[in-house]
Amino acid sequence: MSKEQQERFARTILNGFESYFAEFQNITLAARSRFESQDWLGMHEAAIQRIDLYKAATTRVLQYVELIAGSQLHDYHFWCGAREIYADLIRGHNNFEIAETFFNSVYCAVFKHRKIRDEYAFVFSPQGDMPAPDVSKVYRVYPLDGDLQTPLRKLLEDYRFNLPYEDVDRDIANIIEVIGSYLAPRFNMRREGMEFQALEHHFFRNKGAYIVGRIVSGPDSMPFVLPILHTENGEVYVDTILFGADKVSVVFSFTRAYFMVDASIPSQYVLFLQQLMPAKPISEIYSSMGYNKHGKTYYYRCAHRHMTNTTDQFIIAPGIKGMVMSVFTMPSYDFVFKIIKDKFTPPKEMTREQVKEKYRLVKRWDRAGRMADTQEFTNLAFARERFSEELIAELHKVAPSLIEEHGKALVIKHVYVERRMTPLNLYLQDATDQQVAAVMDEYGNAIKQLASANIFPGDMLLKNFGVTRHGRVVFYDYDEIVPLMDCNFRQIPPPRDEAEEMASQPWYTVGPNDIFPEEFRLFFSGNQRARKVFDAVHSDIYEVSFWRGLQERIRQGYVEDFFPYRRKLRFNRTRKKQLAGV
Repeated sequence: MSKEQQERFARTILNGFESYFAEFQNITLAARSRFESQDWLGMHEAAIQRIDLYKAATTRVLQYVELIAGSQLHDYHFWCGAREIYADLIRGHNNFEIAETFFNSVYCAVFKHRKIRDEYAFVFSPQGDMPAPDVSKVYRVYPLDGDLQTPLRKLLEDYRFNLPYEDVDRDIANIIEVIGSYLAPRFNMRREGMEFQALEHHFFRNKGAYIVGRIVSGPDSMPFVLPILHTENGEVYVDTILFGADKVSVVFSFTRAYFMVDASIPSQYVLFLQQLMPAKPISEIYSSMGYNKHGKTYYYRCAHRHMTNTTDQFIIAPGIKGMVMSVFTMPSYDFVFKIIKDKFTPPKEMTREQVKEKYRLVKRWDRAGRMADTQEFTNLAFARERFSEELIAELHKVAPSLIEEHGKALVIKHVYVERRMTPLNLYLQDATDQQVAAVMDEYGNAIKQLASANIFPGDMLLKNFGVTRHGRVVFYDYDEIVPLMDCNFRQIPPPRDEAEEMASQPWYTVGPNDIFPEEFRLFFSGNQRARKVFDAVHSDIYEVSFWRGLQERIRQGYVEDFFPYRRKLRFNRTRKKQLAGV
């Protein structure tokens, strides 16, 4: 083993990271042009390309380090020295934390996610979790000297595209009206030194561009987001202004596709965003910007600290047990762990690899704000004592091939982690009539928006949907999802005689992709209160014409708008309002 060999090894990994990061940035930088040209399908394809880029980059680097290391590739002492050199190479690097994750990925590719130790990889960072919290370089300042029109006009001018605004005076007037009605009663608008602070680059996703920032008044601040959309005539307009951590958090939700934003030092953006949304995990903010692999690293570090500082046990997650997945959590924790059973409860007929492929599909798809993002772990080690005996028995019963016990450690060979939500069927048990009305409308919207994103959820039982802390309904059972375009929606043919009408089995042929929407009513068989509300607002879901109509729109290349905010918050574009009258 030579120091020179370890140095070449470490430099090769760092060069691979720099190449990956540059290509990531190149894909991201093209988002502005795609937005201006309304290339929505190209935006979606670029998002997938950027997700796939990481695996391709680590695979490419692996070929080179295998040549450099030779027989020492699986020597832990060799990796220990290489890690030390790599740590020196990235000391003071603007993006050292993401570079560490890249090193970890190469290590895990070699050792198949086994024996992950801090001396061989960066389980924890010698430089801390993130660079020093200096965000002053990544936002623009617009002082408010008693006149809202001037700074707002300057802000919109600075963030303009190579496209005209449809009516910038109207947009400014709409913003000022919301500030007056919503913000002024909650915020000191007359304090000296008050200013807008806006992150320097737009956030792009789907068909929207977002200006993200905050209004600062002395020690107080208020987050805001300005969504910019296209008109039918090639102009742009401000669709609304969102205030408050909760509304901004929904924009950056774990249920949505990743943003594209020109952040040469992502941590600065992450730290600014975390100040806007203190309740949102930093791991999710990294992921929301497309750095989902580092989001996974950050999540693991936080999870480790949570386990160290708590004593409660993992238990079987509340709710109806799944046919394919076994789910567990702990009372003090906001996440759940999902493992694929060895044998699926009938009538489920599929393989473990098919289920994993569904999760890969969700990772790369437009989740439309209706499917939970997940982190996938291999050979994840836990303290055996933290598992309840009931849970241990359950895991050994349903997935013995995935469980290994080594002394005080319990290793799960494959597991998904996602944010914990309240299962919809449990939420409905104690819901008021008003809550039932709201959540069943949300449930129908979730189904429709998934379909508009070319996803058919398959099993739409209430237990397969969760309710977030913001009251949104999210789908989280992916084993039966398929692209909507692969479905053949049919009406059940009428029976030709009494024998067919009374038959216990279908009297008609059913193909593997045939779907009969009128049967969807069966999903509510156990909750007539929910069924009555749903039928009043979403009965079109039972109609074949509804589903075929969506398929035709997708076939024609139409890309749906998915708003990360309530439609009632959108501005009235038809109103013409002179600023002088505000």
